[in-house]
Amino acid sequence: MVDHDRVSAFAQRFSQLCDNVNQVVSGKAEVVELLVTGLLSGGHILLEDVPGVGKTLLAKAMAASVHGEFGRLQFTPDLLPADVVGTSVWNSADGTFSFRPGPVFANFVLADEVNRASPKTQSALLEAMAEEQVTVDGTTNPLPEVFMVIATQNPMEHHGTFPLPESQLDRFLMRLSVGYPSRTDELSLLAGGDRTRLLTGLRPVMDIDALSNMTRFAETIHVAGPIGEYMVDLAQATRSHRSIALGASPRAVLGLQSAAKVRAAKEARGYVMPDDVKALFGLVMAHRMVLTGEAMSAGIRPENTLDEILATVPAPRPG
Repeated sequence: MVDHDRVSAFAQRFSQLCDNVNQVVSGKAEVVELLVTGLLSGGHILLEDVPGVGKTLLAKAMAASVHGEFGRLQFTPDLLPADVVGTSVWNSADGTFSFRPGPVFANFVLADEVNRASPKTQSALLEAMAEEQVTVDGTTNPLPEVFMVIATQNPMEHHGTFPLPESQLDRFLMRLSVGYPSRTDELSLLAGGDRTRLLTGLRPVMDIDALSNMTRFAETIHVAGPIGEYMVDLAQATRSHRSIALGASPRAVLGLQSAAKVRAAKEARGYVMPDDVKALFGLVMAHRMVLTGEAMSAGIRPENTLDEILATVPAPRPG
């Protein structure tokens, strides 16, 4: 059994971290919670939305709330893989090469407009995400223990972009949309002025060690056998659905379980419930789904199909 005091402490620290980010990003409490859930699940997040809704500000506020290293990459068509991971530099004084790490060697890496870089450069980042290490000139360099990529892209703009293929989208735990603010929140933005000033004054509420401890604790949250079977049944339903050409990968199921554990812990529970799985299923799976040509022609969206699967796959009953 998970210790009640420890799970309560986890829930308090989770709330504290969210509240700190919400000081800068107003009106997006649900998105912030999901971003923190992804962080404590050891996952990476794809923020997909139109320009100017606060994607970059959200990523910066998250990094500023934890005392760790922040790296930023502005993806452009001329960005090279070495600009991401680093390169070996010749030292003429002693006649040796030394490795100069790139921005990816940070705890939080903001990959802005990731779909603007060439596939080769995208792969350099996404391989680092998958392997948690970078190999340059035959030498392997490990990435930090806490390592999160928050990538942004604009779904409305296609000219000069290189869409991420399905195999690379699978590296992201969740795809989130910030969305436009409500009328009230937008009025408060006008009254409050430049949000970047608030970001400058934001102070961290925890360090990397505390974050690592929370991540390790979340891994101990109990997943009963029927809950595990439920997640597998949902995944298998995506692989056999008439409207889906490419269903959920085993990586997706593992990611769903990790995120469900964090959601349970932030609710001060030591065990995962079906509601945790249901709440995260679409967010973890939608960007990984490839619909059939017939389904796309009919205007069906992955989210619609996943809702149908949730409605048809029976969830385990309490007790």
